[in-house]
Amino acid sequence: MKIATSLVIFYKKYISPLLPRSCRYYPSCSEYALWQLSHSGIIASIFAISLRILRCNQLFRGGIDYPIIKRKFTPSYLFLKQSQVEPKFWLIRHKKDKFYLIKAFDYQRKRSVR
Repeated sequence: MKIATSLVIFYKKYISPLLPRSCRYYPSCSEYALWQLSHSGIIASIFAISLRILRCNQLFRGGIDYPIIKRKFTPSYLFLKQSQVEPKFWLIRHKKDKFYLIKAFDYQRKRSVR
């Protein structure tokens, strides 16, 4: 898993800036790959990433395409105390035990007191 993640990061840092921007989806294919690798198993991630790369061409419309991950929640998990850490991703139900993985952005900015 770490090898695949480091390969995507290498591509994103060193190869992608040399190429013209051509991804037809949000999040970009490399972001999609990183999100998928961090939240799914290696086989499921590689399959989803491969399908996404095959769809990223002129024959498909493009648009917003969030990763879909499989996750089961136990009732005790839902009643845990909330942590002080802001969430990095939101899980939005897609089907039974499958969720869209959406990045959480922090729009609150601390203003300095003058």
